[in-house]
Amino acid sequence: MTDELTTDERLARVPLFAGLSKKDLKKVSSLATRLDLPVGKELTHQGATGNEFLVVLDGEVDVVIDGKVIASRGPGDYFGEIALLDDRPRVATVVAKTPVSIEVIGRREFKALVDDQPEIAQQLLATMAQRLEEDESKK
Repeated sequence: MTDELTTDERLARVPLFAGLSKKDLKKVSSLATRLDLPVGKELTHQGATGNEFLVVLDGEVDVVIDGKVIASRGPGDYFGEIALLDDRPRVATVVAKTPVSIEVIGRREFKALVDDQPEIAQQLLATMAQRLEEDESKK
C-alpha cells in the first residue's frame, strides 16, 4: 500500500472530492479516520443500521446483496451514502477482497460535510440513485 501520500492527497484522487480546494480537502481529511483492514473483513452488513461513510483508498472490496457478489469496488470508490442520506438500513454487505485502506467518516461528520459542500451532496445523490437502480435490476 502506498503510504507516501498524505490523506489529503489520497482524498484528492477520489472523484467525489476531486473538485475541492486544498482547504476543503483538509477539512474532509480531518473528519475521516483511516483504517487498514485484512482480507475477509466485513466493512458493512446488509440490513444493519448505517452509521458511517467509507472511501476506499487502496485495495478492493466486494459488494454483496443477498449472499451474491454484485460488484467489486476499488480505490476512489465509496459506499455507505445510501444508509446515511436516506436513513435506511444498509442495502449491501461490503467485504474486503484484498487488504484495504479506507477512510471512515461518521454519521454526524458526514451530515456536516454534505451541508457544507453542496457539490458533494449532488454527486452523492446521483450515485445513490444510480446504485439503487442497479441493485433493483440485479435482484
